Order: sequence, then structure tokens, then C-alpha cells
Amino acid sequence: MTKFILYVLVAILTFWAMDGININFIFKKGQVVKARVMYFLILLSIIYLVTNFIYDFVYLKIF
Repeated sequence: MTKFILYVLVAILTFWAMDGININFIFKKGQVVKARVMYFLILLSIIYLVTNFIYDFVYLKIF
């Protein structure tokens, strides 16, 4: 349950942070669907990595 709450908090923080980044210049014009898929994959990757890092870091600190 702790990890789920951490996933939710990190997801909210990541969505907020990624909102400030303009990645449209990376993609060709007219490739909106591909840009959105890539944005979503980047979000999922960051959420997964940050959550596991925080969880492992806290777990190792406590025990």
C-alpha cells in the first residue's frame, strides 16, 4: 500500500514537472500521436524509476 501511495504522489509530481517542458520541437510536424505516445512512455519511465529509487532508499535507510 505504501508503494501505491508513492506511485500516485510521484505521478502527480511528474505530470506537473513535465507540463513545463516543451518537447514538440523534437518531433516532425503532423506526428501528434507519436509525440503523445513518447510523452506518455517518458512519464511512465520517470514515475517507475523515481518511485523505486525512493522506496529502495527509504527501505535501506530504515533497515
